Amino acid sequence: MPASVPRAAARRAAAVGLPLAAAALAHIGPAATWLPVVRGRLSPRLAGAGHPRHVALTFDDGPDPVSTPRFLDALDGLGVRATFFVLGDAAVRHPGVVRETARRGHEVAVHGWSHDRPWLPAPARDVRALRRAVEAVQGVTGVTPQWYRPPYGILTSGRWAAARAARLRPVLWTAWGRDWTAAATPASVRASVEADLRGGGTVLLHDSDRTAAPGCWRATLDALPDLVAGWRAAGLTVGPLAEHGTAVVRATAPRIPGGPPVVPRHPPVPGRSRHA
Repeated sequence: MPASVPRAAARRAAAVGLPLAAAALAHIGPAATWLPVVRGRLSPRLAGAGHPRHVALTFDDGPDPVSTPRFLDALDGLGVRATFFVLGDAAVRHPGVVRETARRGHEVAVHGWSHDRPWLPAPARDVRALRRAVEAVQGVTGVTPQWYRPPYGILTSGRWAAARAARLRPVLWTAWGRDWTAAATPASVRASVEADLRGGGTVLLHDSDRTAAPGCWRATLDALPDLVAGWRAAGLTVGPLAEHGTAVVRATAPRIPGGPPVVPRHPPVPGRSRHA
């Protein structure tokens, strides 16, 4: 066989393979923001950094007719409002739960239409699915959602474009409770949150076990009182993303009990309550 034949085949393979590899990288490359160190350094706003005297409390994967009402009652008892990232397909099945969430003063945001992984590029599908989820939330609450958190925190180029088309602001988190496993306990949820949280941070928890170990939400529910008490003891307010502010924050907040030590450099906002 002439030596030119394998070389020609290699050139043809490269001509096909390189564009495909470039397209795949363009699609999945933005998902590097899933890594806390990447989004924390390159995009604090995407990480959910806000006012250094505030903690944004957020919940994913609802609504769930069994567990979500328990969280609403617990938050009422604590005097706290939060942001709930709901799935569109669940919102249309359980509109009463979403409506009650909004009625009690919580912010309803979009977690996508379904809890899927977007490994294959499908930009048109991403746009349709996210628009459908936005319409579901609007139809139930009468309010246009402002925030978008993709399932698994995976932001592909298609999901970025879909969020832009839907006029949603993507936001991930700075601390999470690792509360989706069967081994989760109230103590483990608190420890996971406190390991990474500083004032100005956004906390990711779950009010449903739809995509997690059955019943794991109970650990999160039981952890809430101590979490909120710890934040308030540190002089922090607690609330939804709508109250989180837009400041770019870099290690500027008081220490959370059990969390990383930092030195505050910003005084409290005059006239702002220290409690939610």
